[in-house]
Order: sequence, then structure tokens, then C-alpha cells
Amino acid sequence: MPTYQYRCTDCSNEIEAVQKFTDDPLTDCPACYGDLRKVFSAVGVVFKGSGFYATDNRTKGRAGAAKSERNGSDKPASSGKPASDKPAASAPVTSGKPAGTPAA
Repeated sequence: MPTYQYRCTDCSNEIEAVQKFTDDPLTDCPACYGDLRKVFSAVGVVFKGSGFYATDNRTKGRAGAAKSERNGSDKPASSGKPASDKPAASAPVTSGKPAGTPAA
């Protein structure tokens, strides 16, 4: 539910009221029983630009690309090579003997 701000025309008392859209506006000041008026101010959040709604105008190519990224279907096929160009690291050698050979 929205919060409305009111100001008294007689005593300048300001109050906030949480009301439904269908509720009647407040008319009497709770402090002096004078007339209340709604105070209108700038909107706190404004979304500008495109891309906020699914109904925005987009080209077919861009819309198709967005779908495939979500589904993960346009990924390149794996070539069997490691992800990096560096060779795989081997286990460190602590003695000159192969692994599994008993120490002397």
C-alpha cells in the first residue's frame, strides 16, 4: 500500500498515512482539526532506458541470443584439450625413485 504525505493548511503539521488506493483522502488534522492537503513530491526511483521489460523492442537476433544463453545451448563443443594452454602439473618428486618403490 502506498504512503501518502499530508500537510495541515492551518498549523503546517505534516503527517504520513498508509492508505489503499481506494481509501478516501484524509481531510482533518489530528492536532488542530484544520484542513489537510496531500503533499506531492518527486518520485524516488525512475527506471530509464531499455531492457526493463520483456516487451521492449528487441531485434530477433538479440532475443534469440538471450534465450540460448539461458539454456546453455550455444556453447562451443569441447575439443578434449585442457582449458588452459599450460601443461598439467605433475606430482612433486621427493626422492629420485618412482612412486611406490620402497625407500632404502
